[in-house]
Amino acid sequence: MNTFTEKLYGHHSQLFTVDVELHRGRTPFQEVFIFENRLFGRVLVLDDIVQMTDRDNHIYHEMIAHVPLMAHGSATRVLIVGGGDGGTLREVLKHPVQRVVMVELDEDVIELSKRYFPEVSDGAFDDPRVSLIIGNGAEYVRHNKEKFDIVIIDSTDPIGVGEQLFTSEFYEGCRRILQLGGIIGLQSGAPFYNPGQLTAICSRLNRSFASVRPFLAPVPTYAGGMLALVVAGDTHKSLRPPIKILRERFGRVQRRTTYYTPEVHRAAFTLAPAFSTEPAPSAKNVGQCLSTSDLR
Repeated sequence: MNTFTEKLYGHHSQLFTVDVELHRGRTPFQEVFIFENRLFGRVLVLDDIVQMTDRDNHIYHEMIAHVPLMAHGSATRVLIVGGGDGGTLREVLKHPVQRVVMVELDEDVIELSKRYFPEVSDGAFDDPRVSLIIGNGAEYVRHNKEKFDIVIIDSTDPIGVGEQLFTSEFYEGCRRILQLGGIIGLQSGAPFYNPGQLTAICSRLNRSFASVRPFLAPVPTYAGGMLALVVAGDTHKSLRPPIKILRERFGRVQRRTTYYTPEVHRAAFTLAPAFSTEPAPSAKNVGQCLSTSDLR
C-alpha cells in the first residue's frame, strides 16, 4: 500500500493512503503532490504539507471568506493574497462585491488546481469582477495604493515562501490599504500543536488593529482537526455582529453555503483556541486576542 505521511509537527504525524497518484512535480517555488484518498478524495500537498482535500476544503474556504465579509456587511472591494486553489475566491464572489484582486505567487498552483480540483474554484477565475495578479503578495501590499474593504490572507504556513505574510510590517501594510471599517482575515495554523504561532500573530496584528479576534474552524484534514483563524478590525462588536444582523446579511448570499451560518459565525468565537492543561489564559497572555465579551 502506498502512503503519504505529513510531519508538520514534532512528535506527531498523520498518514494518508495514496490510492491513486495524480501529479508529482516542482514549480519554481515549491514541491507539489496530488493524489486520491478513499476518505478525503483528492488531496493537494505543497512542500509535504497538506493544503486541502475534496471532502472538507469548503469548511476552511467558507470560514476564512464569509466571517470577515459578513462581519463587514457592505464590502465592495476585496483583496485576496494567496488562495491559488480558488476556493476562497469562489466564496467571496457569492457576495455582491464589485471588484476582487487576487495576488498569487505560484501560477502553477492555479493551473494544477483548475485541472485536478475544478469544483473548488467552480469558474471563479473567469468572473469579470476578478483581477488576477501573479506575483509576490507582500510586495503588492507594500507598493499598492488601491483601497479595499476586506483583505484575506489565504496563505500557506509561515514556512518558506509564506513566511513574509506573517510579519508586523505586512500587517501594517494591510491596515494601510484598508478603508475605514475594513477587516483583515487570515489563517494561523493548528493551535493545539503550535500555540505560540497564534499568540505571535495576534500580538503583531495588535500593533496595527484596535481589535483582534481568533476563531476556530473544524477541518479534519488538518492535524488535530481544529484550525485557528483570525480577524482584525476597528472594534470587537464589528467582528462578531448580533445574530439578527448576521441573519439579514446571510440572505444576500442566498444561503449558498454548506458549513457557514450566522449561528456558526457567532459560535466560532466562543470556542477558545487554546488547548493547554493550565487554567484559561487571560487576554494579555494570548496576544490580547481574547476578551470576556467573546463569551456573550
